[in-house]
Amino acid sequence: MDSLQEFDPSNPSNTSSINININTTIATNSSSSSSSPCSTLSRYENQKRRDWNTFGQYLRNHRPPLSLSWCSGAHVLEFLRYLDQFGKTKVHIQLCPFFGNPNPPAPCPCPLRQAWGSLDALIGRLRAAFEEHGGKPEANPFGARAVRLYLREVRDSQAKARGISYEKKKRKRPPESSTSSTSSTTSPVLPVRAILPPAPPSAS
Repeated sequence: MDSLQEFDPSNPSNTSSINININTTIATNSSSSSSSPCSTLSRYENQKRRDWNTFGQYLRNHRPPLSLSWCSGAHVLEFLRYLDQFGKTKVHIQLCPFFGNPNPPAPCPCPLRQAWGSLDALIGRLRAAFEEHGGKPEANPFGARAVRLYLREVRDSQAKARGISYEKKKRKRPPESSTSSTSSTTSPVLPVRAILPPAPPSAS
């Protein structure tokens, strides 16, 4: 679990901290693939509750403090940018010789950021938690267009900087069954003369 400092723009030396776990749901599911579905669901719900509590504390520590009813997509973006300072994913800048290299051979001074997958999963959990706590879907700040555009920008920029692709793999079409292929290739083809009417008998 990453340890995050409380958000207080007026006091950058604030030493109090809040805790948040921003592991992706994919990573959580892969690590618990051998566990039961109930166990996985419980882990997701616990993570969602921790994320929700963390965001609520972030709003209380905001200057001036914010209530959830006044929270907008702009505040969500502010929260995501704040989390970047605690990221662990190396994102190369364009001047870095390893820009676009998925496996850099040496360390570099490029900044660490939150991975796009972690932010995307975090927003998904917070978006669900907002509605579970009585928020209306049309007023959900985590589903704001600005947030979606920001996540898309982070995905594209990190894909270029890290030399990886976040595009979903296309499903391969299942191969045709052997019986159908065999029947189509081995079905007999009648010669033309076999399907013509018989010639009339010749007059003697």
